[in-house]
Amino acid sequence: MTEEQLGGLVRPDVSVTDAATIARECYGIEAVASELGSNQDRNFVLRESDGSRSVLRVDNPVFTDAAREAQHAALVAYRAAGVPVASVIPGLDGAETQRWGGFAVRRSEFAPGSPMVDLGYFAPVVLEEFGALAAASVRALADLTHPGLASEHMWVMAVAYEQTVALSSAIADEELRTRVLAAAEQANAALAEVAAELPTQAIHGDLTDDNVTGLLGDDSRVHPHTVLDLGDLAYGWRVSELAVTASSMLHHEPERPLRLLDLISAFHREAPLSIAEARAVWPLIVLRATILVASGWRQLEIDGDNDYARDRVAGEQAIFDAATAVPLAEATEQVLARLGFQGVPAGSGLQLIAAPGVGIERSAAAPLRALLPDLSGEVSVLDPGVESEALNAGAWRADDAEATLVSAAFAAGAAAAVFPYGVYRLTRTTVDTAEAGATWPVDTELWLPAGAPAAVVTPVSGRVASVGSDYLRIEASSGWTLVLHGLTPALQVGTELGAGDSIGVLAEASAPRSLAVGLRRKDAGEPDSGAAVGVAFVAPDRVPAWARFSHDPADLLGLPRLAQRDESSDELARREEIFASAQERYYERPMQIERGWRHHLVDTTGRAYIDMVNNVTGLGHGHPGVADAVNRQIRVLNTNSRFLFRELAEYSERLLALLPEGSELDTVLLVNSGSEAVDLALRLAQAATGRRTVVSLREAYHGWTMASDAVTTSAYDNPFAAETRPDWVHVADVPNQFRGTYRGSGSGARYASDLGADLALLAAEGREVAGFICESVLGNAGGVMLPDGYLADAYQRVRAAGGLCIADEVQVGFGRMGTSFWGFEQSGVRPDIIAIAKPMGNGFPIGGVITSKKVADALASQGQFFSSAGGNPLSCAVGIAVLDAMRDEALQENARVVGARLADGFRRLAETHAIIGPVHGEGLYLGVELVRDRETMEPATEEAAAICERLRELGIVVLTTSERSNVLKVKPPLCLTGESADVVVAALDRVLTEGW
Repeated sequence: MTEEQLGGLVRPDVSVTDAATIARECYGIEAVASELGSNQDRNFVLRESDGSRSVLRVDNPVFTDAAREAQHAALVAYRAAGVPVASVIPGLDGAETQRWGGFAVRRSEFAPGSPMVDLGYFAPVVLEEFGALAAASVRALADLTHPGLASEHMWVMAVAYEQTVALSSAIADEELRTRVLAAAEQANAALAEVAAELPTQAIHGDLTDDNVTGLLGDDSRVHPHTVLDLGDLAYGWRVSELAVTASSMLHHEPERPLRLLDLISAFHREAPLSIAEARAVWPLIVLRATILVASGWRQLEIDGDNDYARDRVAGEQAIFDAATAVPLAEATEQVLARLGFQGVPAGSGLQLIAAPGVGIERSAAAPLRALLPDLSGEVSVLDPGVESEALNAGAWRADDAEATLVSAAFAAGAAAAVFPYGVYRLTRTTVDTAEAGATWPVDTELWLPAGAPAAVVTPVSGRVASVGSDYLRIEASSGWTLVLHGLTPALQVGTELGAGDSIGVLAEASAPRSLAVGLRRKDAGEPDSGAAVGVAFVAPDRVPAWARFSHDPADLLGLPRLAQRDESSDELARREEIFASAQERYYERPMQIERGWRHHLVDTTGRAYIDMVNNVTGLGHGHPGVADAVNRQIRVLNTNSRFLFRELAEYSERLLALLPEGSELDTVLLVNSGSEAVDLALRLAQAATGRRTVVSLREAYHGWTMASDAVTTSAYDNPFAAETRPDWVHVADVPNQFRGTYRGSGSGARYASDLGADLALLAAEGREVAGFICESVLGNAGGVMLPDGYLADAYQRVRAAGGLCIADEVQVGFGRMGTSFWGFEQSGVRPDIIAIAKPMGNGFPIGGVITSKKVADALASQGQFFSSAGGNPLSCAVGIAVLDAMRDEALQENARVVGARLADGFRRLAETHAIIGPVHGEGLYLGVELVRDRETMEPATEEAAAICERLRELGIVVLTTSERSNVLKVKPPLCLTGESADVVVAALDRVLTEGW
């Protein structure tokens, strides 16, 4: 390797004027040149008068003709394999390489799309596509041989360590230089264990986000497409191609480096890695990062005018920081776990172990006696998990939640209490955060009551590896290390121990004391930075590695094995096996939700999400008042509403009392759902008027029963609504003042006038109207408020035509609007029939219709009405509990205050993000409409879906609605706090800024 190659290269002294001259003299075209960035060459875009573009490359003189010929051969191989590449355009003499001013120059096609380096966040699918592209590259070049590939330049990963060391003196930041050299040393040592077994072939060597152009896909994301710049083509380790590509992704979301596992596993699916290659991936990623930093500083040292290199220094350090954010051994275990390699590394392969902890036999003594020989009495194994009944009613949110569980065990007579290894602790869940909390314990935690000193013995034979004031490590003969925290040890390093030997005491204390017991592999570091104190915890994304670095001490301690893992993928497969394809589910990679509390949802790993869509649970999840009502009533009585019991009348009276003053509605009929409520409302209108025709609005959703589906006109919910609509349904224009036929102020009167014309036409056809059904706020459109005056005018016209007015309040009723209890109050109207449901039972299936006795009695003409579960004692008790909670917790007022705060936040975002169109709704029934153009209102449908996916990653559950599915529906539980609302707004701002 030459001194020039070792120290960096100064770019050829060629200007944009020179580039235009080269284009004319060598290629016979007149073009304007503009420079592209490069560390060692010169690259220019040539733009001709007709707008056509091509790329001119002026090679650094250090590169040989043989290297260029090898690159041309690689282009042929890529095209043969179907990998998109930019072809070389021959010069006037037909040669691919031209000479000008002592430099070798080449002209290439301008690749469609744009480089992806400056894009922000990459979605999992994009990362996977980069992994697949890297795999396609190595497959395409697998058989390529050429003398020009033998160059050992500075970017060949086999010399990355040596290059880092040689260039490190250029790093002026001493602290950074120290970190870079330490990381390079560690990575090189890990790589040395497997280097001899790494397959070598021709590789691109620089297949990064800077050398791949991307195309905008149907999902609104930019996807990698065309491979560029083969300047680093050489023989190299096949896995280097993967490592180089992966490392370039790190700066797109540096705080989450383990997202690279999606890319790595995608590569592995297409070009399977050996065990040696899998173990080499992360060390190579680190070495790529160290050479990037060192060479970047060196380039500035020798070529200070290189703005391209100067701009890249910060990005290269971000790559380094991300690559080293996870300890190298842990990152390697993550790769092995994701790719399915089992066992403990040994040499270049894996040493397969029949079962972790081989050589450690299960204790035959009573629980914990193998560690605490003087313990007598019952041992209570505590449940701090996501589904623990002891943590209901928000008990898990208390700072002393774990202490309370321990105290309860001691109060019940337990001699010791145990928090088991590997059970995701709900008590460690964090809320209102973009990242998951550390919820998975790497150790078992033992608690003893206050009292005298307790002797501690070793349950394993081995050697004392380290001792501290309150911790002890014993290297067991099995190969595992026993780690104890919380005892006072009485040993020295090097002491040989047999099982049952004394090792220290749990000190006398006036309060309960704990002892953390862990089993670690010898190559495991500490889960947390610095010395671990007590039980160590890791976040869910780190569990795959730490489930391999650690082992459940249950066998040692005579306890049951209870360790958990994320089973969401298993549950998804189970669901898909037994569910109909028409049954919806949320998200591309759904989480498994098993706990809810107030406006938070919690998955099985203890990751919390802010729930912005569950308007069914208006009070919030897990409401204790509702739970108590269910528990109390189900133990006493639950029968059907044909019997006489006080709850039915009490609940019905409570509902009627909530109607606006002066309301003439006095009758309640209870059913089980919103669809049934709408169905019943339609039957009442037809029975009371003796007519059949019902007018509904275009793009409306009202339910899934035969009748409610008939008046559902949303093509999104039912693509065949128009063809399957029965003859008794007439569809009127939707009064959407943002997207409808008429827009803006004054549109309400015009829509109502058109409705009047529809009613006249129906009458002329002998199809007099029985009823008009309308959501009081256009829910399916995304919470769009009705134009001023529309509903009052429409109701007047319908009644004049002899019809009844039905308000569908299934979504907008029950305080959600904040300033009013009912949605129809926003328009100052009084309906004849009100259909209600979702929030009535806070998730319990309750629906109902409120109307006048005159209308209700008309149902007798069609026979008796009865709903088996509708209005039974249990549902009524739940309904009463909901109304009590809404009153006592002032939830309607909270909807007004927090809803205004949330809407204001969304509108502020619209000032800086053009994709946000109108913000709809009021209270906690809002919709953020996303558009590609505010003038044309072109819906940003695909963008909206992608944004929801990214928000889920940041801990926010938001989904889309509207006919065009481009509105973020915001219908959270009414207990949403202002703090959580601010987190939601900040997360949306982040997504719109960084990408989706």
